[in-house]
Amino acid sequence: MIDQIIERYPKIWLLIRSVLVFILFWTSAYLQYIPIRLFHIDYHSTSKVIQVFLSTYSSAVLFFIFLFVYWDDIKKEYKKFRKHLVENMDIGIRYWFIGLIIMMVSNIVITYFLKAGGAGNEKIVQDMLEAIPWLMIIDAGILAPFNEEIAFRKTLKDICTNKWVFALLSFLLFGGAHVLGNATQLVDWLYIIPYGALGGAFALAYYDTDTIFTSLSLHMFHNIVLVLLAVFVL
Repeated sequence: MIDQIIERYPKIWLLIRSVLVFILFWTSAYLQYIPIRLFHIDYHSTSKVIQVFLSTYSSAVLFFIFLFVYWDDIKKEYKKFRKHLVENMDIGIRYWFIGLIIMMVSNIVITYFLKAGGAGNEKIVQDMLEAIPWLMIIDAGILAPFNEEIAFRKTLKDICTNKWVFALLSFLLFGGAHVLGNATQLVDWLYIIPYGALGGAFALAYYDTDTIFTSLSLHMFHNIVLVLLAVFVL
């Protein structure tokens, strides 16, 4: 029955799937309530180490759900990525570098010239890194990029055929997701620009290569480098 509906209304199916996956991403933190309830954990009084384990747990559950939902697409796009590896990475690196420049410049302007307090999301990640860095490499460096590429790139690309609309939506949603809940003053919302710059760059890389593994590999590389720098340099 479901297969017949998918074959008859493929665009509607893609829209429904994208919306449901996006909602699941936004509510995935509630998955932590499963071990919290099972083990009677008081989240507000737990150590940072336990909080990191809970975060990694919810990220891992989401990872496997997304892997199951998009398994066929992932296999196809991996073959396409591997077949044109050098070309795909060349395109992806160019977009990533442009996004990185915009991210760095806008961060400097917002933080030092407009006197914003710094991105709240980065402070949270830094606290978690100090608690248990090796697990954060898995969470922030591998699981989070995969989940975010599915939520902010795959879902949007499935329902948006215009390249620049796709990139703009990814810019706004990806940037907003990293600021929402952490902004304490109006100027903090400007951090949508540096975060969104990478989101838009990854979207363009995905669109031009037609394989999510281009943006995914660069997203993972970017996050892992940042985590390692935070652990061993900063």
